[in-house]
Amino acid sequence: MAARKKSKRDRILDTAEELFALHGYDGVSLRKIATGAGVDVALANYHFGKKLDLFSAVFERRAALLNDSRHQALRDCQSKAGKKGPSVEQIIEAFLRPLEMAQETGDSGWKNYLALLAYINNSPYWGRLMMSKLFDELVNEFIEALKQALPQAEEEDIYWCYHNMSGALTLTLAQTGRIDTLSGGKCLSSDFQSAYDHMIPFTAAGFRKVCSQRSSKGKSKGAM
Repeated sequence: MAARKKSKRDRILDTAEELFALHGYDGVSLRKIATGAGVDVALANYHFGKKLDLFSAVFERRAALLNDSRHQALRDCQSKAGKKGPSVEQIIEAFLRPLEMAQETGDSGWKNYLALLAYINNSPYWGRLMMSKLFDELVNEFIEALKQALPQAEEEDIYWCYHNMSGALTLTLAQTGRIDTLSGGKCLSSDFQSAYDHMIPFTAAGFRKVCSQRSSKGKSKGAM
């Protein structure tokens, strides 16, 4: 019954979200989306215009919800930490856990959206064109929090560590099943809690290691 109550516009968005996540931008036509949504191509054109406009609408639809939940998680951990500020682990957890929670809803829409997010973040064309517009403001807030948690760090080291974390996150969102095969079924790409339980301390350790190396070298040179 819930599906019947959805507007035709929402049906178009849901179908486009699933097809773009599965096949990428070039592998999907506006006609295929309209057919999957059970509407005429003319109606899809009426609501969204060109395929690129629909692609953008799909990508933007859930971004605000995702940003809000991550922003609130950061504010909560900062508030609980008080003047000393949150640890690297707490900041990274605030950045990552909302994604785990979205994946664990069982909502196929979120699964498709996060797979689409992985596709865009991994694309040299779409990543440059679309990620900054929707996510850079929030990411920069987390970067600033990490700078405060790692005051000895060089800025470029923090950005490189974020880059590596983003890569691990992208693979987790994509759910390629690669780890399932490699581990012989001991690890599952659908086991979101385990994925994030391992990613958070692993990433935090990487931040601490990389961000302490250069400062340690600097101190050694100064001592000489």
